Amino acid sequence: MNLNLIRTWLPMCALACGCGISYAVPSQQLAEAQAAERSATELGAASEPNAQLHLQLAHEQIVKANAAIHDGDNESATRMLSRARSDAELAIALTREATAKIEVQKALTQSNNQRVTNANQGANP
Repeated sequence: MNLNLIRTWLPMCALACGCGISYAVPSQQLAEAQAAERSATELGAASEPNAQLHLQLAHEQIVKANAAIHDGDNESATRMLSRARSDAELAIALTREATAKIEVQKALTQSNNQRVTNANQGANP
């Protein structure tokens, strides 16, 4: 290998390794986590017991991530925002599941009521 090439690249590699990796402000991740939290709130996750905890966890992680960003710890903020988004998305899923179960129960009740009405009117089952 060319000695000049080694002399050129070796100091550059050492400088790059010594400086470490600099994390940019995770503004996109913040926006995504906040949007997921907002969606969960709008769907009613706060009133659904199974989803409520995850919504609260998402909110707490967003608050902590904002503090980390303010302190310049963008790496930690990025991890917190990833967890926040996951918790908010889980809250959304749990809220939708609860809503679907309620709708299924309503449909079953309506079907049973119609069956009784039909039987009372002499219809064959």
